[in-house]
Formats: sequence, structure tokens, C-alpha cells
Amino acid sequence: MRVCVIGTGYVGLVTGVCLAHSGHDVICIDNNEEKVKLMKSGQSPIFEPGLSEIMQSCIQNGNIQFSADLAAGVTHGEILFIAVGTPPLPNGESDTRYVEAVARGIGANLNGGYKVIVNKSTVPIGSGDWVRMIVLDGIAERQKSAEEKLPEIANQFDVVSNPEFLREGSAVYDTFNPDRIVLGGNSQQAIGMMKELYAPIVERKLAADQSLPPVPVLVTDLSSAEMIKYAANAFLATKISFINEVANICDRVGADVTQVAKGIGLDSRIGNKFLQAGIGWGGSCFPKDVSALIHTADDYGYEAQLLKSAVSVNERQRLIALEKLQQALKILKGKTVGLLGLTFKPDTDDLRDAPALNLIEQLNRLGAKVKAYDPIISQTGMRHGLSGVLVETDAERLADGCDALVLVTEWQQFNTLDYVKMAQLMNHPVMIDGRNFLNPEAMAKAGFQYVGVGRTAKN
Repeated sequence: MRVCVIGTGYVGLVTGVCLAHSGHDVICIDNNEEKVKLMKSGQSPIFEPGLSEIMQSCIQNGNIQFSADLAAGVTHGEILFIAVGTPPLPNGESDTRYVEAVARGIGANLNGGYKVIVNKSTVPIGSGDWVRMIVLDGIAERQKSAEEKLPEIANQFDVVSNPEFLREGSAVYDTFNPDRIVLGGNSQQAIGMMKELYAPIVERKLAADQSLPPVPVLVTDLSSAEMIKYAANAFLATKISFINEVANICDRVGADVTQVAKGIGLDSRIGNKFLQAGIGWGGSCFPKDVSALIHTADDYGYEAQLLKSAVSVNERQRLIALEKLQQALKILKGKTVGLLGLTFKPDTDDLRDAPALNLIEQLNRLGAKVKAYDPIISQTGMRHGLSGVLVETDAERLADGCDALVLVTEWQQFNTLDYVKMAQLMNHPVMIDGRNFLNPEAMAKAGFQYVGVGRTAKN
């Protein structure tokens, strides 16, 4: 099928590349000319495991192309994905101006032939009908300014909601091995085309385990599909806040939250995922989506108290590492603190709403010198958005002269560092494990004073 993906952020680029790898004819549109030039050369503008290799293969096979020409993309695609960003506004509401601009642009460039317009961006509930209205406005503006009568195209498209459930760091895997595919819409023709589009993925032709049964496909109305996305992320964020609340109680009563999480995770009603206590959630999805759902509830006269509490717990949790540093070092002014990891999660270069940024800000405020080492940020030299921190090129340089280290991001590489040597390079070998990622006994043996989150301290 002919596919157009508008927007090449994490969602758009992964979607376009993976659909091209599935055998479809894809064009990815972005209004950033430099970014388009980079992608045409076979380079991915984002770090995502496996993405660059598949992208280069699709370029060689001619299954994918990149352009800044929206009109060309609209003409090309039978299915048009809107995959632009919807960043949060200060009040928590989603900023939908980029979605609006794309929808209006699609309307201005529709040229006959049936199209399915797909909301892949995470948009407020009710946006399906809103996008249809904006597309129609774009069509009307075009017809108004046209010198000759245009063919009737207002009824030759339908809007579908197709929320994404990708995890940064494993987005390619998640695309080919989804738990479910959700399709919201009221047009049988549009839903039929979407099912055809996803057939190779539904039938597990590209899955890690092709013997598994077909991927469940849930067909529902537009609003329910939009709500499913928000509800899923809000639930996962709340689950993390819950285990962090339990961890803080464990700290006070002497229990080990890792054992508590294991015990409750064996209950099939609860499950063991998203029960890793630490310094809170961040990134581009959880904070934005939970805030947007709270804002939607407020708009309709309902106070989402549980979701507001999940956000509050998370905000407080980001300062737990700071409290533990103060307990271990007392005065932080004049001390040097090293951060192991900067990105909000491993296997990504994404710093959006990363807990590390809060730690840097607060440590600077208290007069501490802050250093950091991150496997991706240190390698790429990317410093945008980072201030008040010295980014080192390796973990041993980070440890040299530090009074304490804080593990912020659970990169797998951090399991194999030479912690004996790092402890010897430090003024005070203190390790605050903000993700309960390291082995306490091994760290104590290496010479560290180990402090976890909701775990008994090891010396």
C-alpha cells in the first residue's frame, strides 16, 4: 500500500521505516529540510536500536523516501499518518497546533481518490472529529481561492485513530511484536484498509516468534481509541508511583522493596512489570499524557484525584536521591556529585523531562559541582538542554574526585563497570542507586557505601 507519514519524530520515523520494511511504499514528510537531508543520506536523527539498519535497507530497496513536500506526500499516500508532536502546554493541556497545521495542509492538498487520515499522534479525546473539521476547512479554503471549480473531495476521506504503544529504546521491536493494535473509526472502508496495512504485523510475519497467534486487533469508536492511549499510560505511570510510595515506606520500616515487588508481582492480577522502584518516571509520554488526561477531566467537571496523586508522588520521588545524598554527605555545598546516566531511560538519547535534569538543577542550587557520564550523550557530544553539569567521556573520569555517585539511568553497560577502580578514584565512595539496578553486595565488596531506594543500606 502507499503510505505517507507526516512527522519524523520517534513515532513517525519508526512507523514509516517499519511499514516500509513490511513491504509498503512509504514517504516520510518533515518540514525540517536539514533533517530530511540527513534521512535521505541514510542517517537516523534519533537513536533507537535497530532503526538505522532497517532504514538504510529500506532506502536501498526503494521502499521509503523522505521529503519536505507535503503536497507530494498527500498525493502519494492512500493512508496518511499524522505523527507530529503534541507537547504539553504550561497548564497540562496538549498543544495541538502542529496537528492542526498538518490537517489543514492535508485538506489544502487533497486531489481526489479516497484517503484514510490516521491520527498517530497522541491527541486529546475528541480529536478525530476535530481533525475531520480542520481538513474540511482546508478543503474549503482551497476551493474558495481556486480560479476554477474543483472536483468534490469533501466526502472522499475518513479519519481513524490508531494510537501507538511504543517504548523508546525498543520501539522497532514493539512495532513488529505489539500486544495489540487499536483502530478507532466508523468507516468500514477505512478500517478495512488499516487491517490490510497491518496484515504482515498481525500475522506475525516479522515477529521475533512467528509461532505466536495473530496480534489482537481492537476496532472501536474514535473517542474510545483515543482514551485507550491515555488510560494505558496513566495506569502504568500510576503503577510506578505506587511502588515508589511503597519503597518510601520500606525505607522507614526496614523492608526491601525489591522483594516486596517480586512478591506482589507474582500475583497474576498485578504482574511484575512497572514495579521497579526508583527516582520516578519521565520522558515524552507519561508526564504529558497523564497531565492531558487530568486536564480533560477538569474540562468535563471531574477531578481525577488518583492521577493527580500519581503526579505528586512522582515529583517528590525525583528528590529522593537528593535526600539520600544529604544523609550520606550531610552538606552538599562544595561537594562533587557524579551522575551515571542522563537520559530518562536506557537505549535512547531522549532527555525530555528526565529526572537527571531535576537533580542537576537542585544540586547546583545547593552549591554542589555536578558531573555526568551517559553512554549516548557522552558519545554524541549532544549538550542541548544541559547546563550546570560537566559531561565526562567515561565512567572512570566521572568517578575521579567525586564525593558520591548517583545511578540515574539503568544502562546495561553500568553492570560491567570497574567499580573497584572507580571507588579508589573517589573522595568518598558513596553510591546512591536511583534505580535499584546494581547488586548491593557486589558494590559493598567493591568498596562503596551502597544506598538504594527502599532497600537496606549496604556498607
